[in-house]
Amino acid sequence: MRLTTRTNLAMRTLMYCASNPGKIVRKHEVAVACGASENHLAQVIHLLARQGVLKTLRGRAGGLMLAHPPSEIRVGSVFRMLEGVLPFTECNSETGHCPLVGCCRLKCILSDAIEGFYTSLDAVSLEDLVGGNTQLQQLLKAA
Repeated sequence: MRLTTRTNLAMRTLMYCASNPGKIVRKHEVAVACGASENHLAQVIHLLARQGVLKTLRGRAGGLMLAHPPSEIRVGSVFRMLEGVLPFTECNSETGHCPLVGCCRLKCILSDAIEGFYTSLDAVSLEDLVGGNTQLQQLLKAA
């Protein structure tokens, strides 16, 4: 299993915002700190804002910030939001067709494994990733 670039950027963005509590940060700052393209980051920010995880402010003094305290943002929810729409196997996809789909037990086992993956991520908050992690906070401190 491999995370999409979108989910990776979303987590980096959220960690950046959590490392700068109460501060409105700029997309450019996040892009530089996270080694990301501003265009790709803009798509991720838009999605996170639409889902109510980030607040975005327009204008000269605009930027982005967390919409909730880091302790309330669960990593599992973010991953489900971004990865949950992608089928893990052909049998879970509407476009794929597997001749074994009617009797294969692998689909159920994989579904259970994926749910276990998300459940373990549900136990982790953004605060768990950032709080007390001084090395990360130093790397992600806004100028």
